[in-house]
Amino acid sequence: MENTRDYLKLERSQEWREELRKSLKSKDRTSLIRVQMPEENPIERAKSHIEVNRGLTVQMAVEEAKRCLDCPDPTCITGCPVSINIPKFIKYVEKQDFAMAARTLKETNALPAVCGRVCPQEVQCEASCFYTLKLKKIPVAIGHLERFVADWERNSGKMYIPDVEPSNGIKVAIIGSGPSGLAVAGDLIKLGYAVSVFEALHEPGGVLKYGIPEFRLPNEIVDVEIDNLKKMGVEFINNFVVGKTATIDDLKEEGFQAFFAGSGAGLPNFMNIPGENYNGIMSSNEYLTRVNLMNAAHDDYDTPVLMGKNVAVIGGGNTAMDSVRTAKRLGAKRAMIIYRRTLEEMPARKEEIKHAQEEGIEFLNLNSPVEYFADKNGRVNRMRVQKMELGEPDASGRRRPVPIEGSEYELDADLVVVSVGVSPNPLIPQSLPGLNVSRWGTIIVDENERQSSIPELFAGGDIVRGGATVILAMGDGRNAAAGIHKYLQNKNKK
Repeated sequence: MENTRDYLKLERSQEWREELRKSLKSKDRTSLIRVQMPEENPIERAKSHIEVNRGLTVQMAVEEAKRCLDCPDPTCITGCPVSINIPKFIKYVEKQDFAMAARTLKETNALPAVCGRVCPQEVQCEASCFYTLKLKKIPVAIGHLERFVADWERNSGKMYIPDVEPSNGIKVAIIGSGPSGLAVAGDLIKLGYAVSVFEALHEPGGVLKYGIPEFRLPNEIVDVEIDNLKKMGVEFINNFVVGKTATIDDLKEEGFQAFFAGSGAGLPNFMNIPGENYNGIMSSNEYLTRVNLMNAAHDDYDTPVLMGKNVAVIGGGNTAMDSVRTAKRLGAKRAMIIYRRTLEEMPARKEEIKHAQEEGIEFLNLNSPVEYFADKNGRVNRMRVQKMELGEPDASGRRRPVPIEGSEYELDADLVVVSVGVSPNPLIPQSLPGLNVSRWGTIIVDENERQSSIPELFAGGDIVRGGATVILAMGDGRNAAAGIHKYLQNKNKK
């Protein structure tokens, strides 16, 4: 079948999928071994910001696609927060029609190249794969294949831009250009709305740009995804702080009829221990923003950033891993993770922990800082740490760390990056007195349509969840887009 029309015809009849099933029996498919993602050499990559994962070759991708059983009840789809038709795109990969595989991804996912890199597939679609649920085997490498397809399309020079309906003239404002906001924008622009995305920083992308290092997610990848949304008609307005530059009431006067708050959780948490205000102690948000978005690691930029020989990163999540691996790349001789639980309880992705270990990151588990000390100039130079042991499970279901009396000791540390969680951006809630928020400051929304107590305001991502993954934020965005569409259709019928 030589063109897209032929494939679409076959797809409707299901003949081509039956053809693939017959060409390779299920027993043959389940006997195939999952591909391993090629990676850059740990010693070399720890000296630069090159991307660690190198991507699959065509041959590797096709062979991995053959492992998909195309289940009658594809539980992988229900495991995906944005409901990608996973068997469909994988079968296109097996057929080596990568252009149609890309189109399939873009039916429900505005950021496939991003999700193929940073989405925790191992606890979502791959955790729901038939191999995992029924066969107790290693699942199909769905994330690797998604990345392959998105990269193939980008490198082909023939990016598919999804069709959009004629403009209906109804204006919608998206506050924040992170993953939830981009997902809302992608869905609403397809439906014909006039979508404007307001971003407080000087570049769009939100946490994708300021929070994730280029060795995991190159900025170029994010820029390409955003450029696709621009080509679909989405307007991006940078350096615009909703609630300060203009209020939501001001935007209503400009004709905006609905709003989506996706301004994230950019307020860092600290531990409130003695010495925490010394120079050289900062949040992971500040540290990563300076390096990732403001190019502090490049000699031709003047963005200041503190370097350290002995760098301690406090925390065990993905952001902590990003921070400590960044410090290693900026020349730290000793880059340490200090985490109060064991390696098994660490919330970071297993892949990120593995990569950090390979790069020489030191893990000081069952340890927690209790005090910092400084030199005569007020710059941190050492810290006191206390050893911990695990007690009974806490509210998270993990065993609670308990201090061991008399176990304190000191470590040299001339840079400390605190990565113990974040709180929602308070600006939107503060500017809307009638908005219902939780005691943690998160916006309370309807679970399905993400509508807040203010009917025209919807919200999703970290400002609702308080801290979550890129793909969960995008799932919120898709649900909110459906909710906004329903709300506006009902409103404009009256």
